[in-house]
Amino acid sequence: MANSYYDPADLRKFKKISDWDKELGDKFFDYYGTVFQEGALSAREKSLIALAVAHVVKCPYCIDAYTKDGLQRGITKEEMMEAVHAGAAIESGATLVHAVQMMNKYDKLSM
Repeated sequence: MANSYYDPADLRKFKKISDWDKELGDKFFDYYGTVFQEGALSAREKSLIALAVAHVVKCPYCIDAYTKDGLQRGITKEEMMEAVHAGAAIESGATLVHAVQMMNKYDKLSM
């Protein structure tokens, strides 16, 4: 079996981005950590949002990380799949709403 372009082991190396630019890396990880703290949304809710977004942006590392995080937070497979479908619906809607641009252009050119 061929190796995948994405190596799951690379996720553990994520913190190393600070090695090449400590200031920006540290700022990112401070921000990231703050975002996922309990707030108006629970850490559990944020984990589901992150999982859905991970699928929309197609990040295999994030999918792995937030599937694991969700399991640790007691998120069920049904909740995970529903979150992924919510993300997919928004992504497809965003694609389809651009059809209005096509329709407008078509109407303008075919007059």
